Amino acid sequence: MEHRPDVVLCDLLMPRCNGFQVCRSLRAQKEHLPKLKIFVTTGSSYSTDRLNALESGADDYLVKPIMPTELVALLNRVAGNGSDNESANAGPLPEISPAPTRLKFWGVRGSIPTPGAQTVFYGGNTSCVEVRADREIIILDSGSGIRPLGLALNEEFREKPMAVTLLISHTHWDHIQGFPFFGPAYNPKNQIRILGFEGARKGLENILSSQMESSYFPVSMAEMPGNISIRELKDTTFSVGQVRVQATFLNHPGICSGFRIFTSAGSICYMTDIELFQRMRLVQSGQISNQEENFARIQDERFALFAEGADVLILDAQYDAAEYKSHIGWGHSCIDDSVAFAIDAKVKRLYLFHHDPDHDDEKISRMVANAREQVAARNSDLIVEAAREGLEVVLEPKPAALHSKS
Repeated sequence: MEHRPDVVLCDLLMPRCNGFQVCRSLRAQKEHLPKLKIFVTTGSSYSTDRLNALESGADDYLVKPIMPTELVALLNRVAGNGSDNESANAGPLPEISPAPTRLKFWGVRGSIPTPGAQTVFYGGNTSCVEVRADREIIILDSGSGIRPLGLALNEEFREKPMAVTLLISHTHWDHIQGFPFFGPAYNPKNQIRILGFEGARKGLENILSSQMESSYFPVSMAEMPGNISIRELKDTTFSVGQVRVQATFLNHPGICSGFRIFTSAGSICYMTDIELFQRMRLVQSGQISNQEENFARIQDERFALFAEGADVLILDAQYDAAEYKSHIGWGHSCIDDSVAFAIDAKVKRLYLFHHDPDHDDEKISRMVANAREQVAARNSDLIVEAAREGLEVVLEPKPAALHSKS
């Protein structure tokens, strides 16, 4: 408002806000900025993201890599005529007594719950992972798996109050549909804190509460007796008690984030719903230019740097290589790429996640076997498992690591 620019060029995915928010905010000031042009740049070629950007007020949607000459020509055609100070970077963690970090899978399926005899081993509930670390209870996503988690928490705490933090990777239905059935949210003694980035069209609170409107559910979110607070994240580094969390934006339709949780016993990287760039760009076009190849490689390297050295990586591996050919641009990865990614990122343990609803237990087991063959062929010591409901992973404390310099 101070400089009254003619053109705003902004990225779709940014740490403190996203391009959809920028567009809506600027268009709300259209009487003061009547001639403003807004161009959204992104690595996402998803048609839904393009539509959302245009509906939010963008004049154009530019998919990277962007040729400088094309950008200059675009700007020439056009020319031809706050601050959120809440600290997200908690700085160095104070020393605490080492304790094991415990991770448990409550929902591992993608898209839609698939109960039945053919999915009983790996499970049919959608995404939900529980992390117990440094006196905190952190829940990753609230797919249908959060219902049995809530039952277990109520049984454990009984009359004692509990405090939990729910991190929402994104607001697609299979990652939020279980929250109305989360038992602890109905106890006024409990503190439920929900953190996530704003969606494409509506804020996080509006999206979560809209699925509980009377047309769909008998109890509104406002009527839930628990002490529920919802905060839209602005920064990509924040803390949950003594636990530092780093977020990054993933290649998936809409605003989707991955989380890396740093605990006194090690780190857990959660990257559900991601489509790695290089294969996507190659298969989409049949051939790929050097510039496009470099861009895709850099993006995948950015993801690998985010996950580098993690003790546990929970990663999207929805399709096998044959299936992926008919699912290009759906926002999910094939298992071959996911395993190669984990090896290159030098993670210790990989848990294949977001199982396809059409995959039965036998299919997933075959995919695991193929993944282990790939690991052996690379002479890697990576441990590969398929995430399954009820599986608990324990990270033992590393006292010496608490005093080491990063």
